[in-house]
Amino acid sequence: MTSISRRAGLAATLAAALAGAASAAAPASATTRALAASRAPSRRLQSDVDAILATGVSGVVAEVGSAGGRVRARAGVADLAGKDPVPWDAYYRIGSDTKTFTATVVLQLVGEGRLKLTDTVERWLPGAIRGHGNDGRRITVTNLLRQTSGLGDYLAADSGDFTPEAYRRNRFRSQTPREQLTAALGRAPQWLPDADDPVGERRWGYSNTNYVVAGMIVEAVTGRPWAQEVHERIIEPLGLRSTFTPGTSPYVPQPTALGYTHFPKGDGRKETGPTETTLGFGGGADGCLISTARDHGVFLRALFAGRLLRPAELTAMKTTVPVRDWVPAEGVRYGLGIAWRPVAGREGGVWFHGGTSLGCVCESGVTADGAMSVTSAAFTLRLDDEKANEAQGRAMLRMVDAALG
Repeated sequence: MTSISRRAGLAATLAAALAGAASAAAPASATTRALAASRAPSRRLQSDVDAILATGVSGVVAEVGSAGGRVRARAGVADLAGKDPVPWDAYYRIGSDTKTFTATVVLQLVGEGRLKLTDTVERWLPGAIRGHGNDGRRITVTNLLRQTSGLGDYLAADSGDFTPEAYRRNRFRSQTPREQLTAALGRAPQWLPDADDPVGERRWGYSNTNYVVAGMIVEAVTGRPWAQEVHERIIEPLGLRSTFTPGTSPYVPQPTALGYTHFPKGDGRKETGPTETTLGFGGGADGCLISTARDHGVFLRALFAGRLLRPAELTAMKTTVPVRDWVPAEGVRYGLGIAWRPVAGREGGVWFHGGTSLGCVCESGVTADGAMSVTSAAFTLRLDDEKANEAQGRAMLRMVDAALG
């Protein structure tokens, strides 16, 4: 039970004691109901976190937050070689959940009149997207944020080399945004956005390159680093004291839990080991942020409560297109740096994104009004077993649905 819940229980007990004219049975019953209600969310969250652990992860931490306080749960260990539990306020890489922060900064610039969603990449980064059929004159800011540009993913070149040896070889290697973009442009695009389809509704394809370019545009518009804009526009105003951009450091600070990656092997074997030092996998505006469950929840609630964007820009963020290959969720629609999916029994569904880095998988959700959020991290990434990976993903989605349902 959280401290907020304990205070609620004590308040109910005090109220019963002061109701001197009432019979003893009535206030006792009210107190029991109040205490039971305060414990119920914590018990359910713990049960769902235990279910995630049962899929084979090393450790899990989760938090449900609202204006009334927060409920937390954890399971597993911080290090498979020891017995210490996952720290309550563990730092972790939030991976592609960074994209929601980046989209928010871009939309703030739109609200300030310094940028338009209809601006092309060519407008801000002349000549940056060329070669092998790629054309920045046909890609808009909306296309980037909504993942409808057709740009190839710069990570695709390494997708067949997820091995322990490759990890050890590259874990301290950094890439500049220009280098990442160059890698993506070394192959033909998946498609070019249709001139008569400005919102990009005909095709959708997830690519980290889109947000690398979005970060470059932020710097072109403001004349300042993307990291500085994120800090001064979001992190500092919201008091996110445990959220930061690590720059070229491959380390996650303490307290944290070791992240484990199950690497695929060509001969059917796998090697599992801690992957706590990772730099080259999502190192900028597409996926570099380090945060905590508490801070991430504060950000999501503030965003959907309208504290970071004006109504017009928040509406644009929540204007979505259908997604057909978001596994394991179904019925997903993608907006500008945020996704939506239906949830049985919840009118309005859930807004979410999710993030993955070597050794860590994040899942989160927030209500449409920003009243409640759930954030979590599982410190194991399964690259060796598609069914195990999907089971872990579905367990994390069930936790989010139950918490916000």
